[in-house]
Amino acid sequence: MPRFSVIIPCFKVQGFLRECLDSVLEQSYRDIEVIAVNDCSPDGCGAILDEYAARDARVRVLHLPENVGLGRARNAGMPHATGDFLFFLDSDDTLTPGALRAMADRLEETSDPDVLIFDYARTYWWGGTRRNVLAHVLAEAGGGCFTVAERPEILDLLMVVWNKVYRRDFVERGGFVFPPGYYEDTPWTFPVLLSAERIATLDRICLNYRQRRQGNILSTTSRKHFDIHDQYQRVFAYVDSRPQLASWRPYLHAKMGEHCLDILSKPDRLPPSDKREFFRRTAEMFREHKPPGTSVAPELRVLEGGYALYTAKRQAGRAAREAGRRAQQVRRAAGVRMARGRSALSARRSLDPNLVVYSAFSHRGVLGDPAAIYHKAREIAPHLRGVWVVRDEEEAAQAALLPPDVEHVLLDSPRYRRITARATYFVNNVNWPGSLPKRPGSVHIHTHQGTPLKYMGADLLTKPGARHGVDVPQMLRRADRWDYSLVANRHSELVWERAYPCHFTSLRTGSPRNDALVNARPGDCEAVRARLGVPADHTVVLYAPTRRDYRRGGHVDRVDLARFAEDLGAGHTLVVRLHPSLATGPARGMGLAELHRRGILVDATDEPHVEDVLLASDVLVTDYSALMFDYALLDRPIVVHADDWGAYAASRGTYFDITAEAPGHVSRSYRELAWLFASRTWQDEESARLRAAFRDRFCEYDDGGAAERAVRTLLLGEDGWVPGPAPVPEPLRAPAADRDLLTSS
Repeated sequence: MPRFSVIIPCFKVQGFLRECLDSVLEQSYRDIEVIAVNDCSPDGCGAILDEYAARDARVRVLHLPENVGLGRARNAGMPHATGDFLFFLDSDDTLTPGALRAMADRLEETSDPDVLIFDYARTYWWGGTRRNVLAHVLAEAGGGCFTVAERPEILDLLMVVWNKVYRRDFVERGGFVFPPGYYEDTPWTFPVLLSAERIATLDRICLNYRQRRQGNILSTTSRKHFDIHDQYQRVFAYVDSRPQLASWRPYLHAKMGEHCLDILSKPDRLPPSDKREFFRRTAEMFREHKPPGTSVAPELRVLEGGYALYTAKRQAGRAAREAGRRAQQVRRAAGVRMARGRSALSARRSLDPNLVVYSAFSHRGVLGDPAAIYHKAREIAPHLRGVWVVRDEEEAAQAALLPPDVEHVLLDSPRYRRITARATYFVNNVNWPGSLPKRPGSVHIHTHQGTPLKYMGADLLTKPGARHGVDVPQMLRRADRWDYSLVANRHSELVWERAYPCHFTSLRTGSPRNDALVNARPGDCEAVRARLGVPADHTVVLYAPTRRDYRRGGHVDRVDLARFAEDLGAGHTLVVRLHPSLATGPARGMGLAELHRRGILVDATDEPHVEDVLLASDVLVTDYSALMFDYALLDRPIVVHADDWGAYAASRGTYFDITAEAPGHVSRSYRELAWLFASRTWQDEESARLRAAFRDRFCEYDDGGAAERAVRTLLLGEDGWVPGPAPVPEPLRAPAADRDLLTSS
């Protein structure tokens, strides 16, 4: 008996069907059966299904003699299912890699609940991807099982059949079947969830929900959308037949009104001539099923009036939105005029020679090189007033990026404008907004964000894909305000002067944020490991992938993290840190968050200071992340996983071939990566030799005094602190298990 019976109805999807089937059959979890139902499709779906069945014994095909629709096609497949759990997959959607394994593990962990709800991402025909906006509901549900009475917020999730798997004997015992018509998921999901005694969640994106440009049934203009009324009648009939569910009637009554009004508001659902009738039938059903004594939400009161009142309110709403848009344009124009006036006024104000304004990573908080300079200035020049610019005060504080004793201003606030009008010094690792004028006498210090491997600035002009959404001329106009550019090595110095052809002076200070790495002591490593929950005797493998410019959204799964963690074996902890640009996108939901919850790895993406994560690790595995240049200061092994180097270099552009001038061993496949660790080659003498050459080239000016050098030279003007090349100090090595002690270079 297989664990999963995957039921896939097929109708007019020949262009997507192979991708769907491959996403299921190529899963690492193999204990499945696929029941593909050809709903008398007029295209090549039947032949494709027969082809797959001929080469994979797990696939069975049902050819229906006539078209019965999506719901009844699912019903046709259910009697043939023998698996423990039913999974209804639409034939134009796909599973994400590792999805079935994650489901199986979660089912085992929760002792086979009635229903397991998992997450999904919408994938758009133009290439975009967006995670379910209510994903937090899955995470907040906790690790155990519950009922909807215990967690009613679970009903706020999209009420569809395909984001869940169902225990087959629960479905058979409940007699659940799909009705005919559109919106057939509605009278399935509500009864199923209301009846389930044990529901569990999986906070992982297991399915890509394809958003087709054309051909989506529910986006077809038709009277078939009137089926929604019959579907809710079935839901109410189910509840009426079970007195124990009577308390859910007010909720379902409101949900029905919201759902029908949403259909009515969509321009592509109902023929215009039928909208009045649809409203009338909705209003009648709303009155019919209203529970006695129930108050009506303000947004649903329109159903208690007539269609003329509904259309009048809709028109009034559109008029109000248009008026708001025009008012915003007027305010924007007035703001431009006021900004010009303020600039003229500011030009007459004297600069405060002791006022320094800081920002980092587009105003996220106290981070990076600017933070290192700020802290050193507070130590050796307390008379200097440092003020940070933040975009979101609450978000920065929650992420521990804004200590309570740090003076700060909100971007574009009146106080921000007053502070920036008087500041003499500006320190940033990202360009300041274009609205910030460069006053005569002010000093702009740009720290950058690390040593560049990939193309930056003007060099992106030859890489149209990499500069998608980036206005390079505007970027260079903002860079024209730089007075000083801080560099950590001669490679960076040459690149920045080429990539940003502006009038600035390069200073060989080293990277201030890397002082923490150079000056760290063994106790610092231990403290960070303890905070991350890493056993003291474990070898910590840090995996830090970067974003890809050849994929919209930037995220590409290059390594199966669960498999990598398992292959590393006992005595090892895998720590993963995603690129900051991927931290809030779908990447976390593609298994990383779930693996962290289960203790298979540590997700350190949200750790506020990357230097701490570097200190806690024994070896870095990365593809093309700039972190490798910083990590080399620790003189610990680095492995470059370059299985898509050709695609990456062609799409983004790189200043040198990291696979030829690597800081350690290079793997070009997962098999090679796993072998490097299984054989312990990652820490051999060749690794040390490669690392030493890399350090000589890219750790040239980092001696642990970069922040002080920047403060004394640029903020205090001390002539005796003219920056220059400095010797590289003795490296700090992390503690590790005795059997994996790191080889010295």
